[in-house]
Amino acid sequence: MNKYIAELIGTFFLVLTVGCTVIGGVAMAPLAIGASLMVMIFAGGHVSGGHFNPAVTLAVFLRGRCPGKDVAPYWAFQIAGAVLAALAVGFLMGAPAKPPGSLNVAKSLLAEFLFTFALAFVVLNAATAKGTSGNSFYGLAIGMTVMTGAFAVGGISGGAFNPAVAVGISVMGLAAWANIWIYLVANFAGGAVAAVVFKVLNPQDK
Repeated sequence: MNKYIAELIGTFFLVLTVGCTVIGGVAMAPLAIGASLMVMIFAGGHVSGGHFNPAVTLAVFLRGRCPGKDVAPYWAFQIAGAVLAALAVGFLMGAPAKPPGSLNVAKSLLAEFLFTFALAFVVLNAATAKGTSGNSFYGLAIGMTVMTGAFAVGGISGGAFNPAVAVGISVMGLAAWANIWIYLVANFAGGAVAAVVFKVLNPQDK
């Protein structure tokens, strides 16, 4: 149960930071979001692996470093953390000043897929590979991947790269519920492909 609670806490603070900075109009929101993920990974990584993202959990499972029995509970606690954070943001910040804009489906699918792939690929290589075992930089590498993606394509897709974040921003009103499928399809596909690529590139790393 401890690892599930760690996943809830980490996801909560990630989504809380997303909501407060975006609704608050913070210019450097991607930096704060990446830093939030980084510190939560350093805080909870030794307990749960520090996924805080259902797509990352899928990637780590397919890579062979997450037991199948943990996948559904991880997802459930990650989504719960995101929803709780969205409710907290609603209390602290209120509703967004303007409704979410429409997304270009093709561009959003590609943007979310590419940077979810990048995120999961970095997680697998920095936090689960034998060659980087015991390193002290994995949290920074993962957090900065999210920051990079948010700066690069946040204006195209919203920069979720995480199904739990997608649920959270939808609850907050930062994203339209009609677009939730874009995030789910692209994020889970990115995580799955990252696991396949990792295994191809590291056939000896079981």
